[in-house]
Amino acid sequence: MADGPIGLLGGTFDPIHIGHLRLAEEARESLGLAELRLVPAGEPPHRGTPRCAAEHRLAMARLAVADNPLLTVDDCEVHSDGPSYTVLTLERLRAQVGPAQPLVLILGADAFEGLPSWHRWQELFGLAHIAVANRPGYAPHGRRWPSVLSPELDAACRGRRLSHPDQLRAAPAGALLPFDMTPLAISATHIRELLAQGHSARYLLPAPVLDYIAAHSLYS
Repeated sequence: MADGPIGLLGGTFDPIHIGHLRLAEEARESLGLAELRLVPAGEPPHRGTPRCAAEHRLAMARLAVADNPLLTVDDCEVHSDGPSYTVLTLERLRAQVGPAQPLVLILGADAFEGLPSWHRWQELFGLAHIAVANRPGYAPHGRRWPSVLSPELDAACRGRRLSHPDQLRAAPAGALLPFDMTPLAISATHIRELLAQGHSARYLLPAPVLDYIAAHSLYS
């Protein structure tokens, strides 16, 4: 078993950028994670078809974290058939690490509020803890719950709230923990628009990722 919880951060990563990486690093540090796994979606069920093929997005994610041994890339969704449902990813990871290993699913505030629209969403708490990152434009959730949550989500979260990251180690799954992140208003959509217009996206994403995009003529 890993010496601490294992974090999971999914996304389209089309392309992966500094905002994604800073969220991953701050989550790893703030939550006391032994490691954090980035999971590029193969077929994201809640978004349109990604601009880049899954294999390109996977390759860019691997380049982005190559110099950080505590951030890794999990290719399970890219190599799976069908939509990339988070509950299936967590089931696969739970089978790998066993029933006692604490797992932490990291979600942005907006994604968390939309949780009731997810496939088999109520089963997520049985597979992992959920840590909610307060993103730019969102007040810290811990100061405004439950008024922003739907009645269904509020009911599912009742009694699960933790007050300190160390408590994530006490059980393998089932808890909820908000945490703050540095506001970085960087979006993949904006980066794609810059590249399509022939403008520079330097310093918005790692240099090896930018080089990969250029080498494969992506987003132009």
